[in-house]
Amino acid sequence: MLLIADSGSTKTDWCLIENSGNEISFSTEGYNPCYMNSKEIETSLRKNLPAGYEWNKVEKVHFYGAGCYDDKFPVMTDALKQLFVNADIEIAMDLLASARALLGDSPGFAAILGTGTNSCLYDGKEISMNIDSMGFIMGDEGSGAYIGKRFLGDYIRGYMPAEIKNRFWNDYRLTPDELIDQIYTKPLANRFCSGFCKYIHDNLSNHEYYTQIVKDAFRDFFRNIVCGYPEYETYSFNCVGSIAFHFHDILENIASEFGMNMGTILSCPMEGLKKYHSMES
Repeated sequence: MLLIADSGSTKTDWCLIENSGNEISFSTEGYNPCYMNSKEIETSLRKNLPAGYEWNKVEKVHFYGAGCYDDKFPVMTDALKQLFVNADIEIAMDLLASARALLGDSPGFAAILGTGTNSCLYDGKEISMNIDSMGFIMGDEGSGAYIGKRFLGDYIRGYMPAEIKNRFWNDYRLTPDELIDQIYTKPLANRFCSGFCKYIHDNLSNHEYYTQIVKDAFRDFFRNIVCGYPEYETYSFNCVGSIAFHFHDILENIASEFGMNMGTILSCPMEGLKKYHSMES
């Protein structure tokens, strides 16, 4: 049996492909080894994997994940080995998953805009260039966490239009001090900030402020990251992730400002990964 996982910081999509060809798809929380240790990941997996399957019969695991840098491979491998005891386990960045899903074996530009941000040039097999997103604290421009952080910062500093600040207070009843405490003392602050993107999306038509926050975040993404790739305008803009998918129209406008044509936008790469690994076998 083959198990493919595509993990962001918020959610992991899984597909178990049995030897008969039957597929079982399910989701768990996201597993980012930059923010979680092996024991935390193992505990969550034991709680969230569907019951009724003999996981010890899985022969191969392809785990693509946010934060799965080379030095974090052991964190993921140690956790997965506790559940899939007989499997050959391969760990790779979620960025490679996105490139393979978006471009197959063709070279091009691929990006992720979800809870976090990443991007690359892809040569048709491997990532040939990657500009570091620098993560939630220092970077991740254009991501859900980045958008949410800007939104909450405006609320805390009093920069929001009054009607929006009042609406936010009525909807959430969160004081600035409570928000700062949540972000600085509780785990998974990136996920917390990103969680407000649905609220922003649902209110786009209510006030230009919401649209402007997203535009500013995407402009920062292009200015600080995308423009760093040599001759970036010669590539189409291909992207995976919930932020790219749900804010597609705004993203297309900003990409055009920077001279890039839109390519493929996917909410998640799983279908492309299944196709890629079926061809591989």
